[in-house]
Amino acid sequence: MMQISGRITTNHKNAACVAAALKPDNLNSLTTTAADGRVTTTIAGIQVRTVIASVDDYLMNLAIAEDACSVITE
Repeated sequence: MMQISGRITTNHKNAACVAAALKPDNLNSLTTTAADGRVTTTIAGIQVRTVIASVDDYLMNLAIAEDACSVITE
């Protein structure tokens, strides 16, 4: 069985807010953390299609979280 994994790290003005907004979408295959102005999400899976779908969903949710958190000041 093939194991697929990767990490997406993005910079944000309010990284804690973005990470908090993304955490409800975390499944067993996703882990999201915030530190030093960065949001890091680790994605893992055994099927390429599933991992690609998870990344696609994550990126859409990331854009929405960034928009929502941009109006909040730290």
